[in-house]
Amino acid sequence: MFKYFIELQWKSFFRSASLGKGLALKILMLFFGIYMMVSLILAGSGLFYLLQKIFPGEDPLLKLSGFLPYWLLAELFIRYFMQKLPVMEVKPLLALPIKKDTITHYVLGRSGISFFNFMGLFVFVPFGIVLLLQGYPYLNVVFWMVSILFLILTVNYINFIINKSDRAFVVLAVALIALYALEYWAILPITGYMGKAFYAFYQYQWLFIVPFLVFFLAYIINFRYLRQRIFLDASLGKKTKKAITADLEWTKKFGDVAPFLQLDLRMIWRNKRTRTQAIISLAMILYGLAFYAMDDFPLTSSMMVVAGVFITGIFLANFGQFIPAWDSAYYSMLMSQNIPFRKYLESKAVLISFSVVLMFLLSIPYVYFGWQALAINFSAALYNLGVNVPVILLFGSLNKKRIDMEKSAFSNMQGTGAVQFLVIIPLLGLPVAIFALLKFLISFEVGLAAIALAGLLGLVFRKRLLDGITEQYRKRKYGMIAGFKERNG
Repeated sequence: MFKYFIELQWKSFFRSASLGKGLALKILMLFFGIYMMVSLILAGSGLFYLLQKIFPGEDPLLKLSGFLPYWLLAELFIRYFMQKLPVMEVKPLLALPIKKDTITHYVLGRSGISFFNFMGLFVFVPFGIVLLLQGYPYLNVVFWMVSILFLILTVNYINFIINKSDRAFVVLAVALIALYALEYWAILPITGYMGKAFYAFYQYQWLFIVPFLVFFLAYIINFRYLRQRIFLDASLGKKTKKAITADLEWTKKFGDVAPFLQLDLRMIWRNKRTRTQAIISLAMILYGLAFYAMDDFPLTSSMMVVAGVFITGIFLANFGQFIPAWDSAYYSMLMSQNIPFRKYLESKAVLISFSVVLMFLLSIPYVYFGWQALAINFSAALYNLGVNVPVILLFGSLNKKRIDMEKSAFSNMQGTGAVQFLVIIPLLGLPVAIFALLKFLISFEVGLAAIALAGLLGLVFRKRLLDGITEQYRKRKYGMIAGFKERNG
């Protein structure tokens, strides 16, 4: 029966109306997968020697075991957004004499051969081979790798369980941050305790039964969950949901742009792709720790300007680069109404500007690392407000690719084109170039003052800039409408 299901999937792919696009994407992903596979195998092969060099005199396997909890949590975090769960059109099959248990097992089995499951194996299997070459006992290493395999599969099926929960992102993010904080401030030696627990899979071969039982339990929970929902009647019944509304009366203080602002806020909250980008933008406030807490770059380095522009403008880039494609489903309707185009763009500018101010306020604690950190984030925020907001709106007039808001948030390239790559140059490259040049010629303070001044000038001339941008949208109005109507574009 599984062979029959595979044949159906094969025929569905090659008979699809979008075969050319799907085949090209598959080939592209194949090359990317091969590159990732080779990279991970090389990383796994050299991991033993790297750990040996970083921690001289200590067992590399013990040290790696200490980092395994971080690996598994990070993998679950990545899977939640990027792994596409196997989808099978079961409705036609429910009218056939096919056991629902068989259909359920096939859906779960397909997820077992996901590329994400092999990612870990591409690292740990070469690492295990190196352990054998270094003289580690054969059976101990094999059972340790088997235990890791079951843990990876457990993460795969846990992702099934939590994928429908919007709170999962917050839980996983908090868990990762909490573990790192406990370890960083020496409150609790997480890697030490966890290292001994995972190292026990190597010391005592029979312990592999523990991850196996956890994997089996996760599989059974998923099986029962899916099996109870494979009914034809369930697909025929109408789903009723309680309407959840939010009080957005406070937006009325923005005047004529308030209706557009309310639409954007509701869209962000009600759609997973936009909601995910908003959550990620808030989480990226911690991105500064990768720079400010490390000694690799001084606080006066140009890389800190990169961090400042990125931190305060992450939502500007994530959300703004797809303006007005977010409204592509009803863009032609908007253009047929008596709606001031200028007000429409102003509402986008207000929303993005609010995100820049919010991200700057959240970044204030970085002053702990020095006044330069606060000065950089403040100057970068001004630059984002005055220059990057008009820039992102201007590049939006070149967007012609439709976005389906019902699609998943990650592994989704809808709306992406050359514009999304070109806009990075003025958004990030220009302020860094200005700062680096003036810092080299004069001083650090002058470099920051220059990008702050550019932002202030942009705010002063915001009205004229929006007038010019509005004109560009009017010129490209019909081309954008035609592009948004192409569902397979």
